[in-house]
Amino acid sequence: MKNHRLILFAAAGCVFLTASLARAESDWLNDYKKAQQEAKASNKFLLLDFTGSDWCGWCKKFDKEILSQSQFKDYARENLVLVELDFPRAKQQSLELRKQNQELAHQFEVQGFPTIVVLDGDGQKLWQYDGYFPDGPAAFIAQLEKLRKG
Repeated sequence: MKNHRLILFAAAGCVFLTASLARAESDWLNDYKKAQQEAKASNKFLLLDFTGSDWCGWCKKFDKEILSQSQFKDYARENLVLVELDFPRAKQQSLELRKQNQELAHQFEVQGFPTIVVLDGDGQKLWQYDGYFPDGPAAFIAQLEKLRKG
């Protein structure tokens, strides 16, 4: 019985540690106001990703083929503050987070997923792309660079 408790305790610790590390390694924020402050202070653009992360096939494809690629991650680290605005069906979210995401979706007239919105540090919309971006990370970064160079 003592060994079972020890194993259970160790397993729970591993799960907690893994979840903590995953969050720590993530470059994505979900607090829009905090992200906007960070973007303004660091002179970076905000990239808002309106997604249905646990049910939207095109969102998953976009994430896998562009947002999760090292080429994009490297670019984003230097030039963007990333904000995930998720509309999950199975994952739990706080009421505050759901409300924030719905208000932003309404503000930017999001009609479907994925939708990408790029803002300057003052919150001015520079670009919006609705749907899956088929041209890969290099073309996506090139579009972002056009905005940056202005």
